[in-house]
Amino acid sequence: MKKFKPTTPSRRHMTSVSYGEVLTHSKPLKKLTKKLKERAGRNSAGRITMRHQGGGNKKLYRIIDFKQQMLGVQGRVEGIEYDPYRTAFIARVVYENGVRAYILATATMRPGHQVITKDKAPLKEGNRMAMKNIPVGYQVHNVELNPGKGGQLIKSAGAYAQVLANDEGYTTLKLPSGEVRKVLWTCMASIGQIANMDHSLTTIGKAGRSRWLGIRPTVRGSAMNPVDHKYGGGEGKQKRGTKRPKDIWGNITGGRKTRKKGKWSNSMIIKRRK
Repeated sequence: MKKFKPTTPSRRHMTSVSYGEVLTHSKPLKKLTKKLKERAGRNSAGRITMRHQGGGNKKLYRIIDFKQQMLGVQGRVEGIEYDPYRTAFIARVVYENGVRAYILATATMRPGHQVITKDKAPLKEGNRMAMKNIPVGYQVHNVELNPGKGGQLIKSAGAYAQVLANDEGYTTLKLPSGEVRKVLWTCMASIGQIANMDHSLTTIGKAGRSRWLGIRPTVRGSAMNPVDHKYGGGEGKQKRGTKRPKDIWGNITGGRKTRKKGKWSNSMIIKRRK
């Protein structure tokens, strides 16, 4: 982690990841980037559906190959790059046939690292293979839920799932949340832990840095007027005044289960997260 000298009040506690130790200084590939429309939390009708979003620095979206679809073709990591749209670092890979792609970088991945995607590949960090061929105890990321769809689970900085068992067509995984669930063992997964493990230790330090990230201020409900929030009004630091915790629209938020009872994946979950 990088710490700053306390030259100003905001610098005193500010920390950030030491990018220079891991990242290679290179611009993103133009053909693997695109500009996404800034919506500031609004839907197609222009109404805000996700509050506290908007502004921030301009950024380009990197097109990530979550499928790693070059089956049986050896790839070499050209560099590790920063991605403004995700917490994880990404690796630029050039394959033997000349095709270049971005994949999620692992903790020990560096330029020159060899990767390959096969049904049964060498048990080496960064390689991608079917879950049935990954031994118990290994760490995996970018896990598929449906064969051929591409990775859907374990894609953020420092995350990994642990393989607990391979039995009767299913692989049992322990997810970062503590949930234990089954996945079809024909689904693909990449070996290793995702890079940028120190991301969770970052201290923003000042309000302006949140605005650079596109995060707008969040006002406490108790500081609002009664017309604006269920907690609003009162003299001074008034208590909540409602029996159960509610959001701005009066929906109960605390202690209420929100998962659908008939969801298809309920049968796959062996142990719920705490």
